[in-house]
Amino acid sequence: MNAYPEADGTAAGDVMVVDDNPANLRLMEEMLRPCGYQIRSFPRSRLALASAAQRPPDLFLLDINMPEMNGYEACEQIKSDRHLAQIPVIFLSALNALEDRLRSFQHGGVDYIAKPFQFQEVRARVDAHVRLRRFQSRLEDDNRRLEELVRVQVTRIAEGHAATIFAVARLAEARDLQTGKHLGQIQRFCYLLAEAMSRLESCQGKIDQEWIDNITQASPLHDIGKVAIPDGILQKPGKLTPEEITVMQTHAALGAETLKAVYSRFPDNKLIKMGIELALCHHERWDGTGYPAGLRGEEIPLGARILAVADCYEALRSKRSYKPALPHEEASTIILEGAGKHFDPQVVAVFARLSETFREVHAQNGHLHAAVPGQV
Repeated sequence: MNAYPEADGTAAGDVMVVDDNPANLRLMEEMLRPCGYQIRSFPRSRLALASAAQRPPDLFLLDINMPEMNGYEACEQIKSDRHLAQIPVIFLSALNALEDRLRSFQHGGVDYIAKPFQFQEVRARVDAHVRLRRFQSRLEDDNRRLEELVRVQVTRIAEGHAATIFAVARLAEARDLQTGKHLGQIQRFCYLLAEAMSRLESCQGKIDQEWIDNITQASPLHDIGKVAIPDGILQKPGKLTPEEITVMQTHAALGAETLKAVYSRFPDNKLIKMGIELALCHHERWDGTGYPAGLRGEEIPLGARILAVADCYEALRSKRSYKPALPHEEASTIILEGAGKHFDPQVVAVFARLSETFREVHAQNGHLHAAVPGQV
């Protein structure tokens, strides 16, 4: 019984032999075909490389001294091709000096068989490298499957986190009968602004896709601190007193402290880190007159500057017990006039370009799903 073919009955391997001597090609076929190998023989390297591009073999056997393109040159082309680079190359040559063997390894070969060929040596070396290549291929396939499984699982976890965050934020919103903010709308507005700003030269290196995803997912957390505000203040239908305003303003710091407790347990979670910045700083103003810290200009985190515009537009367009909903044109004018005072001028400039898209998203009442890929 032949010990070389695969146990499942398939060919032991696909071996490509390149040698300008027809006798050597026949000899290799006679040695390896009985062992179960599929042999593809070529007298020129260019012919072999063209065939390998269509169907890569498990192993190359390359003669060194050949016309047009010698074995070293052929090996270099194999190793420069990302589809062939991992396929082992064994050099065949009558040159048997130490420097010849070293040169073959320097050019990317994994082994060297000297002429005249010894049947048992050829079979043993070919079998060892084909089996190793097949093992590596299976390992690569397993790794790809594992990576896909991990990707799917990470996606599910991320979606679960997003759903949890949104649910918690809705609980905070449910107590705030006066505002009734539409968190999905604010998410979409944040996405639109962040995605557009990522293309600005001044934001290169600051905003990438992960950052955009984080501000989109974390934006519903910005008012989570309101869960700690007494109902008598949070749900008051009329104007708040100065003392009540002071209490209401504590929701920014309270929300940030709540999220910091979570972040202390998960210090690598960039989404929670973003949530802390949004909760703490979304009421800061560009001119330094905001709260809780009176931050000015770029002292305010970029995410909070983006959220401030998104949140304000949604609030202006929404009906409150103490005010009607403003039309798009009036809300947009208020935001444009707030550039350099309430808002970051650069964010407002981006809003101005996206104004009609904001109108459309609001008119669709949150159903313009294309505004935020993957969002509900």
